[in-house]
Amino acid sequence: MPRGNRGSRVGGFWVNAVAQVTGSLQQALRHAGSALAKHPRLALEQSEEILKVVPGHPDAELLAATALRLLGRFDESLQRLDALCGRELPARQHAVAQLESGLVLSALGRGDEAIVALRRATRLAPELAPAWNALAQQLDAIGDEHGAAAAQTRFLSAATRDPELLAAASALAENRIPDAEALLRQRLRKTPQDTAALRMLAEVAARIGKYEDASVLLAYCLELAPAFDAARANYATVLHRANHPEESLRQIDLLLAKHPSDAAMRNLKAAVLCRIGGYDEAIALYDGLLLEYPAQPRLWLSCGHALKTAGNTGRAIAAYRRCVELDPSFGEAWWSLANLKTFRFTPEDIAIMQREALRDGLDPEQRCQFEFALGKAFEDAKRYEAAFAHYARGNEQRRRQVAYSAEECTARLRRSQAVFTREMFEARRGVGCQAPDPIFVVGLPRSGSTLIEQILSSHSQVEGTMELPEVIGLTRELKQRAEHEGLGSYHELAPRLAPEDWRALGEKYLERTRIQRKTDAPFFVDKMPNNFQHVGLIHLMLPNAKIIDARRHPLACCFSAFKQYFARGQSFSYEQAELGRYYRDYVELMAHYDAVLPGRVHRVFYERMVEDTETEVRRLLDYCGLPFEESTLRFFENRRAVRTASSEQVRRPIYRDGVDHFRGFEPWLAPMAQALGSVLSSYPDVPRFDAEPVAVLAS
Repeated sequence: MPRGNRGSRVGGFWVNAVAQVTGSLQQALRHAGSALAKHPRLALEQSEEILKVVPGHPDAELLAATALRLLGRFDESLQRLDALCGRELPARQHAVAQLESGLVLSALGRGDEAIVALRRATRLAPELAPAWNALAQQLDAIGDEHGAAAAQTRFLSAATRDPELLAAASALAENRIPDAEALLRQRLRKTPQDTAALRMLAEVAARIGKYEDASVLLAYCLELAPAFDAARANYATVLHRANHPEESLRQIDLLLAKHPSDAAMRNLKAAVLCRIGGYDEAIALYDGLLLEYPAQPRLWLSCGHALKTAGNTGRAIAAYRRCVELDPSFGEAWWSLANLKTFRFTPEDIAIMQREALRDGLDPEQRCQFEFALGKAFEDAKRYEAAFAHYARGNEQRRRQVAYSAEECTARLRRSQAVFTREMFEARRGVGCQAPDPIFVVGLPRSGSTLIEQILSSHSQVEGTMELPEVIGLTRELKQRAEHEGLGSYHELAPRLAPEDWRALGEKYLERTRIQRKTDAPFFVDKMPNNFQHVGLIHLMLPNAKIIDARRHPLACCFSAFKQYFARGQSFSYEQAELGRYYRDYVELMAHYDAVLPGRVHRVFYERMVEDTETEVRRLLDYCGLPFEESTLRFFENRRAVRTASSEQVRRPIYRDGVDHFRGFEPWLAPMAQALGSVLSSYPDVPRFDAEPVAVLAS
């Protein structure tokens, strides 16, 4: 057929060529489409010319709507798209229209509607890669990490045309991690600068928790392709997960400079800011996101957490309440209300939780959180048997979700005793970074450590931070170095470290924690309780740092941990005998340090702090070399952010409620008491621990 007579099939009928200059209708559409990215105004004009000749042509309408979006004329774009989506269209064409609607709705700040449109697009055309990518960004924006990761994997599969990369993407989509890794490494051996393969291999590393490896791969990917925004977004995320907040914020700000309205990056920035104490800015970001996504419970939850930590309890409760209004089966939101400690559930709340906890198909983690929340509700009502039944079920379910070996934990702590001896310390006297800045508060969770931190941070020379992960991060790096040298643990490496190594460790700790310091106070508190395992390391790398051991009655402390749902990091706390054994191991290790480093660790007993607060506070400040200040006795007036389960409790004067709270539950605590043994019967004194052989296991 001669070119001038060629037509195109549109809406079930044939149309003739429509443009003398550009030729056929399809050529006109292609010409307008090619102008879209760089010259949207020209694309709009050409689309309108086509529509004069072929009114209502769906492809031309879609081009016009897209051009209007790119020109920032969102309302006009959406009006056209609504009309287009209301017509009967082929599935692929309808999917593209829904994708474009999702993009426009997002630009208008109507995020909930954008998600609905994008989900429609992916259902209509699962092969439509941009729809999966846009959906992943929207799910990132509302904090749905699992959903976003799944959508991103579908995007990789849909976007890839290369057979090798398609095979790797399919393996990722099916969570066949070893297969995906093998395929990608094979690809990169042939083409080491393949940025798509590098990004996918970084995804493999992130899936298995190797965030440092993922960040190295993504840094190289961005070195090769600086404009690869999707890789930069991944890089910002893995830097956050690897606890490099400054670097993560740098990448986020680069992306936001190009795309200020990027909701996923604004959400990530809020999360990073919460990690470094920037709660006011984080709350402002969450407030903005909630205007765009008002029906997303997880976003309300994140905002509630930030508000709670910042001390805005009323707004935090309102945010958590909004979560459960939107989704009554959201167990984490109910537990967040319970975790305020000072909050009390109504009978109606309890009835809803009891009903929702029995819902078929409820996620096991959500069901577990319901049990802990119900336990708190019944405990507040002094219905101890019912409360304990819920706590016991919650702990049983949670224990199945975590990997923990009490035997390996005991061996690890015994190994510390074998390595960090009096002789070890004497031979290394004077090593390490001499800075006196940190005050470490160690012990077990729920031991009163937050109270100590609040008292100290009420002093003019001390800044409170949070439970900092830097010491544990350093032990992981030392373990990797040990493995490279053929050793099983960092304890085996420690005797081989040179004086400059110990100084470098202390300096690295101070450098990494600097971002947490917001004032010019000379001292700061690191309240990570688990650091009791690393007292020897702390002493050698920071010999002038203060170390405070927060100790509480064994049953009070252990039961308080038993009824606490921990998001992560306290895997020993979900079985009574394991909890008692862990407390006993902790007391034994601290007794060892009392013997080999006399006077190095200052101990604060919670019960004594409650009974005679001023005396104990003065002793504490004397140990820290600080003059007494009245403000430390009025710690409850300190409005600093507190990021632990005790946040609301330390915002009121000292009370006796927590001292004997376990008494109502004693009939059910026999396994815990038996595991504690002489540590319980001799408290607050320390029993003599029989000498036992030290197990040497890799940790």
